[in-house]
Amino acid sequence: MTRVMIAGGGIGGLTMALTLHQIGVRCVVFESVRSLKPLGVGINLQPNAVRELYDLGIGPEALDSVGVPAREWALVGRNGNDIYAEPRGLDAGYHWPQYAVHRGDFHMLLYRTVIARLGAEAVQTGRRVTGYRNNADGSVTAIFDDGSEETGAMLIGADGIHSAVRATMHPAQPPIHWGGAVMWRGVTRAKPIRTGSSFVGLGTHRHRMVIYPISHPDADGTALINWIAEVTYDDPSAHETTGWFRQVGIEDFRHHFDGWRYDWLDVPALLDGAEIAYENPMIDRDPVDTWRDGNVALMGDAAHAMYPTGSNGASQAIIDARVLGAKLVAEGVTTAALAAYDAALCGPVSQLILRNRGAGPFGLLNLVDDRCGGAFDDIDTVIPPAERAAFMAGYKAAAGFAIETLNAAAPTIPAGARAGNGLATTR
Repeated sequence: MTRVMIAGGGIGGLTMALTLHQIGVRCVVFESVRSLKPLGVGINLQPNAVRELYDLGIGPEALDSVGVPAREWALVGRNGNDIYAEPRGLDAGYHWPQYAVHRGDFHMLLYRTVIARLGAEAVQTGRRVTGYRNNADGSVTAIFDDGSEETGAMLIGADGIHSAVRATMHPAQPPIHWGGAVMWRGVTRAKPIRTGSSFVGLGTHRHRMVIYPISHPDADGTALINWIAEVTYDDPSAHETTGWFRQVGIEDFRHHFDGWRYDWLDVPALLDGAEIAYENPMIDRDPVDTWRDGNVALMGDAAHAMYPTGSNGASQAIIDARVLGAKLVAEGVTTAALAAYDAALCGPVSQLILRNRGAGPFGLLNLVDDRCGGAFDDIDTVIPPAERAAFMAGYKAAAGFAIETLNAAAPTIPAGARAGNGLATTR
């Protein structure tokens, strides 16, 4: 009865398990798939999330094995001229780097770490949570698709955008939201551009590429380059029958980027160099007014599935786990801890969902389009430097990685802290 149950063995759920182990709380992860595999392509881990990973003992050596520190974030117009560029991670003055990683490799790194620290029995695969029941004695019962049940002190729903835990908590929630943007994702081995570790958004607010490396260069100077090709359709209903999250041929979408050639980048060649590509929609869910029901709480995409425009989804899932861990240290394994977690994050992150729906940091592309139709020679005459800097600072503050605030903040969970009955204890 004292153990915490986690529905979902993704990035958020595994980080939650590592955090609970760190603060001395027994837990078990229930994962629906029978075998975890390194799925997905590139994601970014912002400095606030990397800080938390370091505090979990997952440091530079481990992260370098699955990705590469980012050095620059840049927006470039369709004509190849810079709109905005800034250093990232350590180059920007953060105390922690930003990492671009292969999502699947990072996921498996977390999985191996959980098994090494908590034991193989800590992750039970082939067990899909389909609902829950809060009990009169304060415990929670998780219900599985085979009709079996497990009871524990808490249930943490980390079961993704299609969360059954969230559907039980909010049965009247609207369907998944899609605004007409389709993304094609792939990885190509090629030479990195600009700084050699740059995140580059190229194009317009409705038609763009996102490009960044997710590995260190080999001896020949090439690395794995993650790319996202994106088009927003005017009539989303005309594409409702498109198969989501499916493997497609490069020829299915390459024509959208014919002619995207510059002296520093050949987009058609980059696309042609990929072995496979995956088509998926840019989707999210409308915010809900609470992530908690009794001793059940949501985290990660189950709580706040958001557009990837801010490169913040995985980072926020990590932050969720750490903030929830801090509340358990302060309040013990109690309903009060979940209420404090909900009060700290649900409102602000709900606003971040809406900010990302409005293009997040890519909103600068919307401003360029509004003011000059996307064509310019000197960006300073379109959007002054101070306005561009203020726009980006606003997003970083909302997403929790404003540099001065983050660098000055105390650890989310102090070293040696343990969950107790209202008091933090040390080892």
